[in-house]
Amino acid sequence: MSTPTHPASPPVRLRGNRNFLLLWAGAGFTMLAARMSGIALPLLVIWRTGSAWSAGLVGFAALLPNLLVQLPAGALVDRWDRRRLMIYCDLGCLLATGSVAAAVLANRVWLPHLMLATFIQGSLAILYRLGERAGIRHLVPPEQLPAAITGNEARTQASGLLGQPLGSVLFTVGRWLPMVGAAVAHAVSLVCLLAIGSKLQEERDPAPRRLFWREVTAGLTWIWQRPFLRAVMGLVGVSNLLFQAVSLALIVIVHDSGGSPRVVGLITAAAGLGGVLGALSSAWWLRRLSLRAVLILALLAWALLIAGLANTHQPVLLGLDFAMISGIGGVSNTAGGVYQMRVTPDALQGRVNSVLGLIGSGCSSVGVLLGGLALQSLGSQPAVLGVAALMGVLALLGLALPAEAPVHSTQPAVTETRVAEDSSVQ
Repeated sequence: MSTPTHPASPPVRLRGNRNFLLLWAGAGFTMLAARMSGIALPLLVIWRTGSAWSAGLVGFAALLPNLLVQLPAGALVDRWDRRRLMIYCDLGCLLATGSVAAAVLANRVWLPHLMLATFIQGSLAILYRLGERAGIRHLVPPEQLPAAITGNEARTQASGLLGQPLGSVLFTVGRWLPMVGAAVAHAVSLVCLLAIGSKLQEERDPAPRRLFWREVTAGLTWIWQRPFLRAVMGLVGVSNLLFQAVSLALIVIVHDSGGSPRVVGLITAAAGLGGVLGALSSAWWLRRLSLRAVLILALLAWALLIAGLANTHQPVLLGLDFAMISGIGGVSNTAGGVYQMRVTPDALQGRVNSVLGLIGSGCSSVGVLLGGLALQSLGSQPAVLGVAALMGVLALLGLALPAEAPVHSTQPAVTETRVAEDSSVQ
């Protein structure tokens, strides 16, 4: 007589997945700390010295890791234990932000110290983000991956919505408070990481590793060998460049119409809220549209919405426009994140994500310079209309995207040796 078989128990819902919730919350506190310190340091420099040049140096030190650290960070995330690496990152960020708070309290603020602290925090934040993103799929089943990425995108948008206003408010109470708040947030994140009971990577092949620079470039090579992903990243990179001009244009439009910085803050808050709502709605879109369709429709909608910015100075309309722009961004970011995580082998997750981050941040850095030049030379309305036209061209180019690579619900185990062979430059 055969023994009856019982169906496998359904996977735990995300809300009951303790390890995922700990990772989700810990990363949220880390992002909140970065937002708080990111607004507090320029305020500290300006209010203490009155020097925009000094504030620019601190801002440059904060952005420099995006260009210098991304690729090696991806290789380290794939080489080392991800959870342990993230714990070290939180410890380092806690010490960096705590040292700035102590310097402010002691009235011993030194510009090189601020630059070093923000560079260290930015570098460790990149390592943390890459480790968290690569480790998600080891905590949730494949069918829950879209919901997990949706929650992460909503959390990222919410941290931007809360972090900068909170940092500004704390700064008005005490100039040291935002840095203490950031240190506390890193401490909470550290506690969350220590409580996670699962590994965040597959077992690695103990075979000898390749030269480090070959590991660093493996993610770039892997993306280049996939026409669809390569083309998508080209479109995303250029659109990120254009959005920097849009962000600068908002400040110019509000200033030229007689508005105040508070108006800019309210509009950016509306954009953050739109991003959260867009991320939360992304599951509905992903069930109906492919990544290719999402990207084309997003580029087209952005072109129309950006063109609308050139014809209004009303704060309410600007807020609605930016909320819709960010909402579409929340959907497209989630769609791209789910696709990338499903098609990339685990042993390459950190390096592939580092390349994507480098493309996004690198284009954003260039976009700030070009956007400022266009706004200064042409004025806000012609510059914004030009950006809208270029975004429309990107939508047309999206129609020529090659076919998507097939996405599987599960990924077979891939050893480090096999990945090294598959990713080597021929």
